[in-house]
Amino acid sequence: MNPSTAPFAADDAGLLLLDLDPKLAEQAFADDLADEYEPETFLWISIRQPDGGAHVHYRWTTGGRELGDRVDHQALTAGLNAADWSDITSRHLTERRVGVTLVHAHPLRPILADVTAGLRAPEEVQATFRRIIRNAAEHSGQYALAADPVVPRWMGVGPRLLCRA
Repeated sequence: MNPSTAPFAADDAGLLLLDLDPKLAEQAFADDLADEYEPETFLWISIRQPDGGAHVHYRWTTGGRELGDRVDHQALTAGLNAADWSDITSRHLTERRVGVTLVHAHPLRPILADVTAGLRAPEEVQATFRRIIRNAAEHSGQYALAADPVVPRWMGVGPRLLCRA
């Protein structure tokens, strides 16, 4: 076993010490949180860091991975975009705080029903996304993009789309 990845280590006196990698501890914590939610749920878990940033962990409860990929396939086939993703997933969102951790729980069956029904974000939501893209493009000197901003594709609720390398 590699000493740098072993969960236990001995000090100079031979005492057994717990030596947890913070990433492994976060992953175990996210796994434990997922156990508390209903089947077919996608969890977006944000763990705040001391430097002000956050580590994001995705988790799916039983049946959620397959259903999330199915939702994504239908959404992409229908041409849904990031504004639609934001609007539809927010309709069914449940938030929970656990210390410095924020859990966004998305039940996937209602999201699938909305995607299947052809729901889209209202035009004011689409316009807000285009305005944000236009402002960011202008700020960074990307004037061609600013002239005709396009809202990016559906962001995803399944592992195939969210966990692509």
